[in-house]
Amino acid sequence: MSLIFTIFALVLFAELVSWIGHSVLLDLAWGVCCRILYSALITRQRELKTELLTTKKELLQTSAQDQFAKWAKLRRSVDKRLAELEKLNGELASQKTAFSVKFNSLVWILTTGLQFVIGWWYRRSAVFYLPPGWFGPLTWWLALPFAPKGSVSVGVWQLACRRVIKVGERTVKAFMMDPGVTEVKGGSDGTSTSDPGKTS
Repeated sequence: MSLIFTIFALVLFAELVSWIGHSVLLDLAWGVCCRILYSALITRQRELKTELLTTKKELLQTSAQDQFAKWAKLRRSVDKRLAELEKLNGELASQKTAFSVKFNSLVWILTTGLQFVIGWWYRRSAVFYLPPGWFGPLTWWLALPFAPKGSVSVGVWQLACRRVIKVGERTVKAFMMDPGVTEVKGGSDGTSTSDPGKTS
C-alpha cells in the first residue's frame, strides 16, 4: 500500500509545482535565499539606491556654473555610487543565475526524476491486484509494461493519478470561478419569469 501513496504523492507534488509555476517558486526561493545568504549585499544595494537618489536630487539643485566645485564633487559621488551599484547588481544577477540552475535541477529531480526512477525500479512490481474479471480482456493493458498479469503497474497508476488530479483541478477551478448566482432565463416563448406577488 505504501507504493500506492508514494506514487500518488509524487504525482500530486509535480502537479502542484505545475499549478503554482516554476517562476513563482523560483522567486520565492530566491527571496528566502537572499535573506539568509546575501542579506548584506541586499542591504548595501538598498543603501546605494537611497544615496543615489539623494545625491542626484542635490546635484540637480546645484548650478554647474555658480557652484562648480560642489557640482563636480556631487557628480563624482554619483558616478562612484553608480559604478558600485552596477557591480553589485551584476554580482547578484550572477548569483541568481547560478541559483536558478540549481533550483530548477532540484525541482526536476523531485518531480520528473523521482517518477522515472520509481517507475524503472518497480517496473516489474504490482501496485495492487484487480479482482478477476473486472476489466475482462483489457486487464493485460493495466499491467504494462512488465507488471504481473491481473495487476496495475506503476506506469499505469501514475497515469491514473495524474488524470484524477487534473480532473480535480478543473473541478476546483470551475467551482471557484462560479459566482453562485443563477439567473432565471425566459421560457421558450420569450417571456421571463417573475414573482407572482408583483403581477397586477
